[in-house]
Amino acid sequence: MRSTQRALLLLGGLGLASCAEMSPTQQSMGIGALGGAALGGVVGSFSGNAGLGALLGAGVGAGGGYLYGQSQQSRQPYYGGNNGPYRDNRNY
Repeated sequence: MRSTQRALLLLGGLGLASCAEMSPTQQSMGIGALGGAALGGVVGSFSGNAGLGALLGAGVGAGGGYLYGQSQQSRQPYYGGNNGPYRDNRNY
């Protein structure tokens, strides 16, 4: 039992550390894939095929995370940046 807890703690730490170098879109995709796999596995277990449910859920979750990441990335140039709070180069 102790070795299982240590292994889960190690895997959790490695999983969090691996997100450090990712772009926000990649992080959204990873979170969506993990959440989708978990939810798909639970839903798939009711129908008798948890593996297929997890696989489909991970694909849908990754796709949703990608779309969310792209929508957030398209908003980002309007805020902050080198020219102040505005996107254009006007000086007031």
